[in-house]
Amino acid sequence: MTTGHVFIATSLDGFVARQDHSLDWLLKQPDAEDDDGGFAAFMDSVDGLVMGSGSFRTVLGFGQWAYTKPVIVLSSSLTGQDIPEELKDKVRLSSAAPADLMQELQEEGWTRAYVDGGRMVQSFLRQGLIADLTITTVPILIGSGIPLFGSLDRDIDLQVDSSRILPTGMIQTTFRVA
Repeated sequence: MTTGHVFIATSLDGFVARQDHSLDWLLKQPDAEDDDGGFAAFMDSVDGLVMGSGSFRTVLGFGQWAYTKPVIVLSSSLTGQDIPEELKDKVRLSSAAPADLMQELQEEGWTRAYVDGGRMVQSFLRQGLIADLTITTVPILIGSGIPLFGSLDRDIDLQVDSSRILPTGMIQTTFRVA
């Protein structure tokens, strides 16, 4: 089956966004001119993205569409009218359960899907659909927001593949799901 892969930033206290999905705390972090933290290589390794409606709305707010790969928005609340006309050939909606979606993607020839957004990561991780997570920890405490990890009904064992300090001072760790 298609495997899920995560590449995400969190505050030191474990939040991927504020409650309103704002990323202002992340966007004000210093840029390292020659180091994207491996994001371009990661994007080259996946067939497309799966995100929730909150992440989709946040990305739309950035103005210019950032992705060249196909994007699937898992949502039961969005409709076709919520997709801007210029993105209709790049973004599609799905209300499928995560495992069903991954099976559909497998049938479409996908092998690796980038799973983005706190609630999406939680859902896919709980269902055993995530193979690895690259988490970049930003040295900031924001106090509350959307956590990367929520409650679990069982332990999920992870193995550290690598960890490094980025030129920006952020710490990036890649975990494999055991």
